[in-house]
Amino acid sequence: MTELTLGRGTPDRARLLRLLQDYGVYTGVLVLLLFNFAFTPHFVSAENFRTQAVQVAPVLIVALGMALAIGTEGVDLSVGSVMALATSLLSLYLGYGPWTAALVAVLAGAVVGVANGALIAFVGVQPIVATLALMVAGRGLALVLLPQLKDVHDPDLAALGSGAVLGVPYLALIAALLAVLTAFVVRRTTFGRQALAIGDSRPAARLAGLPVRRVLVLVYVCSGALAAIAGVLATARLAASDPTSLGSLMELSAITAVVVGGTPLSGGRVRVGGTVAGATLIQLLTTTLIKHDLPPSWTQIAQAVVIVLAVYAARERGRR
Repeated sequence: MTELTLGRGTPDRARLLRLLQDYGVYTGVLVLLLFNFAFTPHFVSAENFRTQAVQVAPVLIVALGMALAIGTEGVDLSVGSVMALATSLLSLYLGYGPWTAALVAVLAGAVVGVANGALIAFVGVQPIVATLALMVAGRGLALVLLPQLKDVHDPDLAALGSGAVLGVPYLALIAALLAVLTAFVVRRTTFGRQALAIGDSRPAARLAGLPVRRVLVLVYVCSGALAAIAGVLATARLAASDPTSLGSLMELSAITAVVVGGTPLSGGRVRVGGTVAGATLIQLLTTTLIKHDLPPSWTQIAQAVVIVLAVYAARERGRR
């Protein structure tokens, strides 16, 4: 009898871990929604949902680029600094027009991506080391360009940060469009398939004749550009450039969203839908803690716990 019970237990445990890996993030979002519906005052309102959508947009956009980097068995720790650099450049070049300034900011993010990709693909530096160096340098450069907070007064940026179409904020629409575009790139383009092949096995990708170096550089260019876009949108929402705090710990939020969403740290796979759910989970978790009078520092602790659980589930699945 004991043997039969143990025999059934192992498949059941494996099945449970598989379900947690594939659908745990969606369950977490549902549980937090139900909890807030029941216990958080004024949570169920159109204005609150709009606020949540606006706040989650920068995290989601950064997480999309992070997912591409992790899909190649890499990581991009410079995303928060790229956001800070973008807000500094946006403020400095605003005199040339908001869209010119935004273009300069996004191009700067892409340049940081080129530097990251070149260090990784051509010099052979580990992704965590290369992007850590750019994280430090990027934040330093942002503070050199703009040492302190500066208000941003521009009607076009104000409309971008606070405007909506049929009640849906522009920032949420942009994030959704970028998520759809990322999913298309990953699933339907040669570049996306090559990036995942590199994450699955870089030596095998080289033997197959794939342009490994070029693809890696492009992946980090995408990550840098997306982080810069997030920086521009965050600046438009806040109506201020603050390179000191903007993007702070964004790399933690992005990695959490990606890993909790089911993209393995070992590379070879990117789950865009899971990343969207992961970013939503982080936002709901933050909102829940704040609404119930817990210090913001608890959000970071909660994220750390969530990411450890997600990595554990992924490791157990990998063992099987």
